[in-house]
Amino acid sequence: MKKINIAVVGATGMVGRKIIEVLEERRFPISQIYFFASAKSKGQVINFRGKDYFVEELNENSFDREIDIALFSAGGETSKKFAAIARDKGVIVVDNSSAWRMDKNVPLVVPEVNPKDIKWHNGIIANPNCSTIQSVVPLKAIDEKFKIKRIIYSTYQAVSGSGVAGIRELENGLNGLENTNYPYQIAFNCLPHIDVFMENGYTKEEIKMIEETKKILGRPDLRITATTVRVPVRYGHSISVNLELEKEFELKEVYDILGKAKGVVVQDNLKENIYPMPIYAEGTDSVYVGRIRRDFSIENGLNMWVVADNIRKGAATNAVQIAELLLEELRK
Repeated sequence: MKKINIAVVGATGMVGRKIIEVLEERRFPISQIYFFASAKSKGQVINFRGKDYFVEELNENSFDREIDIALFSAGGETSKKFAAIARDKGVIVVDNSSAWRMDKNVPLVVPEVNPKDIKWHNGIIANPNCSTIQSVVPLKAIDEKFKIKRIIYSTYQAVSGSGVAGIRELENGLNGLENTNYPYQIAFNCLPHIDVFMENGYTKEEIKMIEETKKILGRPDLRITATTVRVPVRYGHSISVNLELEKEFELKEVYDILGKAKGVVVQDNLKENIYPMPIYAEGTDSVYVGRIRRDFSIENGLNMWVVADNIRKGAATNAVQIAELLLEELRK
């Protein structure tokens, strides 16, 4: 088995550390691994497969060595600059920020949905928004069978989507301390405000979900709206997905399709109070779907409840899965 050289950029952050954990769990074949972060993290020690590595400061010369794939989770501005530098030096970049997602020359990939899109990369592949990833995994199967006409997203997003600062903010709020990260306290509260507000009244997070879904599904005509909400949950995003379909359907067909969809676990037994919840999704890589039922207010309407670990499947695992697809290509 061919082993390759990997770099993790943003290695000391929440997602970066999870990427490292997932690489180890999935036994990704690695010859050499390098860890990069900002100056304040330089010199920290990361243990990977029983060996200690020093974190290096990311700079313009970091990729002047033999690196096959770099997994970036270092923020948009850093990715915009250094992903381009890495690409120009022959490194294939998998970027977890929003910097490259809507670039028409950069594939936006969820391996269970559009794996073939990696074939047209030009050195950079974008990892989608966490909420988008878990949404499109079940939606792809439904779209192929019934063709989706319209989507309404309503999200309930964990504070870990804001990184370590979000977790700290929730814990501080539970202990009666004032908020410093969000505009209002998140403890015992819900904030319909993720990322900045745009002139059209939507938040940037909502626009991300709308536009990324269209790109991943290859459906620029798709009508989508979204409301994204931060809730006092540590890990695991939950999403109410309301669909209007072009074709008639039977609920049994929907259950069958989702039951066979790669990466999806159907949890829907109302008699036993079984439905997806973030406390059970935490630490796993599946997308859980439940509360599957008709929307009687429109023709061919369908409701679903979709839950996944936003740090794993919504970020780290999806990035590593993309790297695994690249590994297959590099072996050819």
